[in-house]
Amino acid sequence: MIARRATAARIAALAVLALAAPVAAHPLAPSLFEVREVGAGRVEVAWKTPLLQPVGADLRPELPPDCRRVDEPVASRDLTGVTLHWSAACREQGLLGERLWVRGLERTGTAALVRVELRDGRTVQAVLSGRDASLVVPLRQTAGAVALDYIVLGVEHILSGLDHLLFVLGLVLLVHERRRLLGTVTAFTVGHSVTLSLAVLGFVDFPTRLIELGISLSILVLAAELSRPAAAGESRLRRRPWGLVFGFGLLHGLGFAGALAEVGLPPQEIPLSLFSFNLGIEVGQLIFIGAVLMLRAAIRSAAMRTPQWLAAAPSYGIGSLAAYWCFERLAAFWH
Repeated sequence: MIARRATAARIAALAVLALAAPVAAHPLAPSLFEVREVGAGRVEVAWKTPLLQPVGADLRPELPPDCRRVDEPVASRDLTGVTLHWSAACREQGLLGERLWVRGLERTGTAALVRVELRDGRTVQAVLSGRDASLVVPLRQTAGAVALDYIVLGVEHILSGLDHLLFVLGLVLLVHERRRLLGTVTAFTVGHSVTLSLAVLGFVDFPTRLIELGISLSILVLAAELSRPAAAGESRLRRRPWGLVFGFGLLHGLGFAGALAEVGLPPQEIPLSLFSFNLGIEVGQLIFIGAVLMLRAAIRSAAMRTPQWLAAAPSYGIGSLAAYWCFERLAAFWH
């Protein structure tokens, strides 16, 4: 039964790898539309788009109709994206009750964060998508709206991050017994929750490139363990995976924190938005694990008839992608 379950898991993993055609490890980061009120009827605008975008993407921020640009945009570039800065004149009453848009989201499948800093010191944020590409600046933003936005952002982040998903997939392949799998996934969850919180709150800070390299190495170690021949015996990682997986979770949490730092947290709702983003990551992780387990159960009857080389293919596929990312991220240190 265990052998059949393991074989079915490998075939399910092969199907997941076949669907994961893009080699890029990073999810498509959301664009950022930032509007700051600096005086009566005067706003400063920043529009940041990530360096990695879908082919043919044409995203455009749009202020309310009674706003007009008063200067030409000035561009700046960093390691993560390009930002345009300009000023606009709007109605003297301010932006309360006005609608802001990000056009083109329905064609790209990506998200955009709108952040509005009002003259009274409040910050209003919302995550826009193709289903809802506009924000009406409310008189007061509810806690429920903040929580929902960051849950959605967390789900979208992990489900579009191939490196994190491959690590979770490796855990499903490594651990066949469900109770042990639950403990292993819990250890990974606790690990990345700790460092995500500490990094976002400013208690720890590590170079992004070093963290990305560490994440790819964690996937490579897991793939190497998966490819060990059965004759070599059961390793300690297979018998008691929790400690090492917890350590790998610490690394992945720092990667999640880097993504959240790009978006930012609303000053009035930092604990809520941080918890909600982390909850979204867990929801996305459970959705992915559930999909793999369902696929494994669906093909279990045919699993024993597959050739041995096909059963081993997912381990080598995961390892090959991880090795590619290792070389790619090592090369980034010299650029």
